[in-house]
Amino acid sequence: MPPKKLAAKTAGLTSSSTKIQSQSKVSRRGKDDDDSRMGDEDDEWMQPKILMKPDDQLDLTAEELKEEFTRILTANNPHAPNNIVRYSFKECAYKMKMGVDQLAIHFSMDGNMLHKESDEGKRQLTRLGLGDGPSEQNLSEMEIPGEEDLEVEQDGDEAEKDAPKEVTVSKPPETALRNQFNYSERASQTFNNPYRERGTSTEPPPRTNFSATANQWEIYDAYVEDLEAQEKAKEKKSRDKDDKDKKSKVIVLEPTAADEMFTRIRKPAKIVERMVNQNTHDEIAQDFKYWEDASDEFKGNEGTLLPLWPFKSDKAKKFSVTAVVFNPIYNDMFAVAHGSYDFLKQGTGLICIYSLKNPSFPEFTYTTDSGVMSIDFHPEHPYLIAVGFYDGAVAVYNLREKTNTPAYLSSAKSGKHTDPVWQVYWQENDLDNQLNFFSISSDGRVTCWSLIKNELHATDIILIRMQPDNDVDSGVGMDLACGTCFDFHKSTDYLFLVGTEEGKIHKCSKHYSSQFLDTYDAHHMAVYAVRWNNFHPRVFASCSADWTVKIWDHNYSEPMFTFDLGSSVGDIVWSPYSATVFGAVTDDGMVHIFDLSQEKYEPLCQQSVVQKKKTKVNHLAFNKHYPIIAVGDDRGNAMTLKLSPNLRKALREKTYSKENEIAKMEKLLELVREPSNK
Repeated sequence: MPPKKLAAKTAGLTSSSTKIQSQSKVSRRGKDDDDSRMGDEDDEWMQPKILMKPDDQLDLTAEELKEEFTRILTANNPHAPNNIVRYSFKECAYKMKMGVDQLAIHFSMDGNMLHKESDEGKRQLTRLGLGDGPSEQNLSEMEIPGEEDLEVEQDGDEAEKDAPKEVTVSKPPETALRNQFNYSERASQTFNNPYRERGTSTEPPPRTNFSATANQWEIYDAYVEDLEAQEKAKEKKSRDKDDKDKKSKVIVLEPTAADEMFTRIRKPAKIVERMVNQNTHDEIAQDFKYWEDASDEFKGNEGTLLPLWPFKSDKAKKFSVTAVVFNPIYNDMFAVAHGSYDFLKQGTGLICIYSLKNPSFPEFTYTTDSGVMSIDFHPEHPYLIAVGFYDGAVAVYNLREKTNTPAYLSSAKSGKHTDPVWQVYWQENDLDNQLNFFSISSDGRVTCWSLIKNELHATDIILIRMQPDNDVDSGVGMDLACGTCFDFHKSTDYLFLVGTEEGKIHKCSKHYSSQFLDTYDAHHMAVYAVRWNNFHPRVFASCSADWTVKIWDHNYSEPMFTFDLGSSVGDIVWSPYSATVFGAVTDDGMVHIFDLSQEKYEPLCQQSVVQKKKTKVNHLAFNKHYPIIAVGDDRGNAMTLKLSPNLRKALREKTYSKENEIAKMEKLLELVREPSNK
């Protein structure tokens, strides 16, 4: 071996041993340092901790240390403007923008994604040198050869320094790359039905251009033509209906042997029936004609009531008597309306027309779909009856027609009331000589109904509005008051009184539909009846649920007389033969007869007319020709009572006249009238 090479090898061994020794020393020194460091750390854990107080720290008390400070972190952008304004074209002014965008973007970069197998993706991979090269996964799996695989040839010292090193790398086997974006689940590989579209083409409708000039007279002529066409259609419809009714009547009333016999014996059978009833109730008939209470001579001014015929019907057992009125022409005939004042017991209604000649059975009976609350005979046509129902409708029945349906009936289209109709009242014919009557309801309307052809036409006369208090501004909108009763003046046609559920009485006129002539604070509860005196033009009476009856002069705001009857007063009626006599009925079953010319403080007669204690007497009516009254109770029964001589002195003596009765009432008012009351 040459000496040079041997020396080199010896030097290499010496250097390698030196390196090993140095490494062992370094490792031993590092181990000692680690042991010393661990010992120091153990000493630090064993030593107590000392709190270092900064020089600028504040000295706080215990209360200040316990005080809590709440900080609320919001996501609002502190640099966002809060005074942005925009011009509002709707309001023609600049408006502050309330919503401010608080979003702050710190970093934003737009990018895109390309598929590896697309043309653009392949071009970018080729440009980056990753198109044909191995993937990252294959590069991580490659094996790096060791020193034994390297062959180094050194030819001298220059060859050791300058000769390049050749490294041979074995290529891994080529594997197909799977496209990770191109896949589909087998469970979702279903076929979708193809879409189908259907279209049709239509021709547009033909169009024509029309132009005309409309002026005032052309519009008027068009309205006149339309009105005439409507009138003709109504007349044609009514003629068709009349023809149809005539045909039906002809078909129904085809003469048969039984019908002819019934027609011949109808009138004789009615006469025989009345004769039998007269014989059955002979004692009552004798009392009706001849009875005079002889004890009146020893009673002073007091009188009594003699019960006569009771009027009952099997159909009226479940109803309450809601109105009683005598026929103005036929003095022996009166009508009784049956319904119910209880809201929870509403159903059908009944109208019974009784005659004193046949108390066992009504002459006419009409069954209605709703409860009957009011009734009135026409003063000149006694066969016409105006009826008010609980459902707000009004109707007119014709006793000449042998049908159970009304001749006229209001509907929602014709403007019927929305609440019960508490009273109806016939008035004189209007300027067109058409029959008309008035009605009042809880909906606050006083309505005039005109009988035009086969229809009822409604016209609101006045709307009853609630009166505001003194401390309330009258300009504020007021609700409608509930009307309960009304009465028209006997001589002044346009003047009438209206009673309300609030206890007030309004004096109204047909000519003023928007205001009252006067208002009386009459009662504390609902007014059940208000009646003008039949003789004196200024006097009227009222009764209420507050147990009182009051006599008024309509020129004064305070009542002339006030009577407390001890129970709710259902009705009050002036006598047709005396200006100072009136009667009232109460819920305790009592009838009270007053004569102010004989006794100004107490009734002349106070008598119970019901058989059971809890029966209420609702209504009262005087007969204009006979000295009798008719009353109705809440069990559907009606009864006639005869007045004793002390209760009908003017009628018995036949000394009454309108002038004498007015003078008698005027003298009475002068005794109690005070000028300060006006």
